Amino acid sequence: MVRSRVVLVADLVGTAVFAIEGAGVAMRAGLDLLGVLVLSFIVALGGGILRDLLIGATPPSALRDWRYPVLAFVAGLITFLLHAQMDAIPPGLMTVLDAAGLAVFAVAGAEKAVEFDISPLSAVLMGAITGCGGGVIRDLLLTRVPMVLNADIYATAALLGAAAVVAGRRFGYPPAPAAMAGFALCFGLRLVAVHYGWHLPRVA
Repeated sequence: MVRSRVVLVADLVGTAVFAIEGAGVAMRAGLDLLGVLVLSFIVALGGGILRDLLIGATPPSALRDWRYPVLAFVAGLITFLLHAQMDAIPPGLMTVLDAAGLAVFAVAGAEKAVEFDISPLSAVLMGAITGCGGGVIRDLLLTRVPMVLNADIYATAALLGAAAVVAGRRFGYPPAPAAMAGFALCFGLRLVAVHYGWHLPRVA
């Protein structure tokens, strides 16, 4: 039961954060209200839906539990209605919010995968998919290279955060401490990478 509560709380927090981020991207791309709500839903829930389908948790939580789509749509609508205030938010704060959403989704994805007793490596991958999947779908819809393929330590941070969760659970730590460790690693690494411009090696 404790595990389930950790997954639920992390999922809901991540849903709200990513829905706001998705709505902001949609407005900057010039989409109308429907487009804003669609991207809010996709960014907030796309990764979780992919995770659930891959681990056999069907129907996906985002479609079975009304709280997920309602939260995504409400967050997107509020962001749309308060767009002037949203534009005034410093870019640094948006980076922090995005890193927080990435971290909570990576944690939630890995923890849920652990619940389904899949292999540790697969559980780590499910954490990364949960954190990055919605953003990949968003970028494909906007016909641009997915950010996770060129951002400064984005998917890598999700992978390492998920790995910390899985490792913690394998070594017998309770869900909450393992989740906190995974969140801190993913969140901290992402912010440090942005600050210093770290990225994986590229061909010159």
